[in-house]
Amino acid sequence: MSYIVVDIESDGPIPGDYSMISFGAVIVNDKLDKTFYGKLKPISDKFDPQALAISGFDRETTLEFDDPKTVMLNFEEWIKENSKGRPIFISDNNGFDWMFICWYFHHFLNRNPFGYSSRRIGDLYCGLVNDTFAQWKHLRKTEHTHNPVDDAMGNAEALLHMKNEMQLKIDLK
Repeated sequence: MSYIVVDIESDGPIPGDYSMISFGAVIVNDKLDKTFYGKLKPISDKFDPQALAISGFDRETTLEFDDPKTVMLNFEEWIKENSKGRPIFISDNNGFDWMFICWYFHHFLNRNPFGYSSRRIGDLYCGLVNDTFAQWKHLRKTEHTHNPVDDAMGNAEALLHMKNEMQLKIDLK
């Protein structure tokens, strides 16, 4: 199985009513050399300007982004080409990131290559240090910029640190 760290940016709090604007993904391996970046045209007229501002894009720019179905097909193909065995979705905030990725896969493709579950990096760290309040983001090397590839990369670096320096038992094929 392959762990794929995903980070998304959106223009609101939930998929369907609002849109996923962009997302990045990184295959977790020792090189962190396999990444994906998608920019998606909004699917709704509804958007929260404050949420959109976090992405660094304005509404007019996002209207020129790629067709969401095409992006999701390309992401599915990238997953098939770059992962070994079952892909495992993992993120910083999987309640948010997973919600959008899962909804977009099912809405546009009627399937989700990740299946029906995801993992949260913070929960793994809390378990490693036996502290449900432990903070893990200091393990990132790449700056958290809200570019989803940068953010996914930093989260993948943290996961590798947990494996290599803290003996997290995880199979990264």
